[in-house]
Amino acid sequence: MKTIGMLGGMSWESTSSYYKAVNEGVKARLGGLHSAKVCLYSVDFAEIEKLQHAGKWQETADILSAAAKNVAAGGADFLLICTNTMHKVADEIQAQLSIPILHIADATAAKLLANGVTKVGLLGTRFTMEQDFYKSRLINQFGIDVIVPNEAERNVVHHVIYDELCRGVINPASKQQYLDIVNDLHAQGAQAVILGCTEIALLIGQQDTQVPLYDTTAIHCEYAVDMALS
Repeated sequence: MKTIGMLGGMSWESTSSYYKAVNEGVKARLGGLHSAKVCLYSVDFAEIEKLQHAGKWQETADILSAAAKNVAAGGADFLLICTNTMHKVADEIQAQLSIPILHIADATAAKLLANGVTKVGLLGTRFTMEQDFYKSRLINQFGIDVIVPNEAERNVVHHVIYDELCRGVINPASKQQYLDIVNDLHAQGAQAVILGCTEIALLIGQQDTQVPLYDTTAIHCEYAVDMALS
């Protein structure tokens, strides 16, 4: 079994979902008392969040690159960046790293294409929804058309992530707002909706809607388990 490297803490609420999912995945595949070999470095998200909103992305890359090197030094065979947004600096981290990064958008795109989905809605932080680092990868490398909520809806999605979900707050009113936004994206032609922030699955899941949802945390973890056991 290979060792799964994790760069977590962004937020720890969703990183705990990662840890649970990879261990459940290995147990399901191997049975008995088997669990995943994991090397995890968890950052202080408050430092990262301030830099994100100040637009100081190179400084976030420096912090995460140093952390990723520690993960590699700890024996990891490959790395998961346990957040969609910070894949904005995945190339900068990879350039300083001796082990491969399993990109969350690549894992998600592979699952979408396997299911015949070619047009999706994307929920995530404003950075993920509005900037090109994530959308353009889906469009240019995989031929998947991507639509995002309108500006007011994007503000709602972003606010709920940072002010509620990253703090462990689950608000029924916010859940309904998210489901309304999912329905709006579906009405605009999205065959499915990507939960493109690792916290969103804490709020809504497939049991809440008939619109197909793609939980990037679960997909990323499944990809990691496949790699670890290959």
